[in-house]
Amino acid sequence: MGRPCKRRRVCAVPLVEEFAPQSGCGEVLLAVDEYEAIRLIDHMGLTQEQCAMQMDVARTTVQAIYDSARKKLADALINGKRLVIKGGSYAVCAHSPECCAKKHCGTGKLCCKQK
Repeated sequence: MGRPCKRRRVCAVPLVEEFAPQSGCGEVLLAVDEYEAIRLIDHMGLTQEQCAMQMDVARTTVQAIYDSARKKLADALINGKRLVIKGGSYAVCAHSPECCAKKHCGTGKLCCKQK
């Protein structure tokens, strides 16, 4: 029996949960924690290490989540599939929506690193 999956911390659930091309078939399911990794690394410019601190998981876990998310995004874009964001093992940050991985007071520390 494997280890239970640790819930990943996310700042908030996505406001838009589905993207669909005008034509195409199939569907790709992107978990909320995969969405969060893409948001933190690609959109906010955090490193995998910073993303791991924010999500309260190991850097190797973030790398696996991020790789999976990128493959799913590529599949949806290249093959014209509908992208649905839902599910996964996550917990919404208690400081949401104020934090969203913002650095405080020039210290370079991420809000959610403080437990």
